Amino acid sequence: MAHYLNPKNDLTFKRVFGEHKHLCMSLLNSMLPLDKPIVSIEYQTGELMPELKILRYSIVDVRCTDIDGRQFIVEMQMEWSESFKSRVLLNASKAYVKQLDISEEFKLLQPVYSLNFVNDIFEKSPEMRNEYYHHYKIVNVKDTGKQIEGLEFVFIELPKFKPQNRAERKLQELWLRFLTEINEATKEAPKELLENNYTREAVSYMEIGAYTKEQLETYDKFRDAIMTERSLIGDALRKGEAKGKTEGKAEEQQRMILNSHQAGLPVETISIITGLTPEEIKKILCRNGKN
Repeated sequence: MAHYLNPKNDLTFKRVFGEHKHLCMSLLNSMLPLDKPIVSIEYQTGELMPELKILRYSIVDVRCTDIDGRQFIVEMQMEWSESFKSRVLLNASKAYVKQLDISEEFKLLQPVYSLNFVNDIFEKSPEMRNEYYHHYKIVNVKDTGKQIEGLEFVFIELPKFKPQNRAERKLQELWLRFLTEINEATKEAPKELLENNYTREAVSYMEIGAYTKEQLETYDKFRDAIMTERSLIGDALRKGEAKGKTEGKAEEQQRMILNSHQAGLPVETISIITGLTPEEIKKILCRNGKN
């Protein structure tokens, strides 16, 4: 029985999509709304911008350009933050602008596609609870058929994905199953993944035996960093919620005191209602100019 690693880890994600062009092209062609398929790519190196201090270990990326000059940025976001959208926009914009280093004619600029896998749920409204695929582009707000071409963004919420086995989107389904169903707890790879040449090869790169001891140590460090980061974010959110509740209670209590005072109730009665001492109530009234 094979033992697998998680393809969402920095090491494994780049092993599959950053070292094997045919697998990266298969992923891009299946996920992006392209007018014509990608037939050849070259990888691009170098960071577009420094990593954020927060979510430092959450992002892995692969950048490439196809034979037509179109650019593709693939990112995996392990923990969601609203700042990630800004980072995605900045990265894609910088990639678009950097083309001017080669060509000084605006009409020759080629589009940039940003494909972002998010291992978290960020669209939580009821009407979006089953929508995992989000496609953004620059359109006229009154006529969405009119578009400024150049930048397009796709965000995929991996936790929302549920296999549907739709024939017309089979390869997209298989790649998403690869990203969501292969991990350390996998005992046996789904047969559908092994029946496809692309995903079968990708699964083989997830077997622990394909990595050296040093690489596995790097893998574990990244995983531990993600767990630590997730814990820190959770603690910060809980502290923020607790602080908000405390401040909300204090504001509600203050409103009650001011309203009671305005209604003519004596301090002693307000003290009984709120549970505060008369001295505390007098301080609140004084701060609000109610002597």
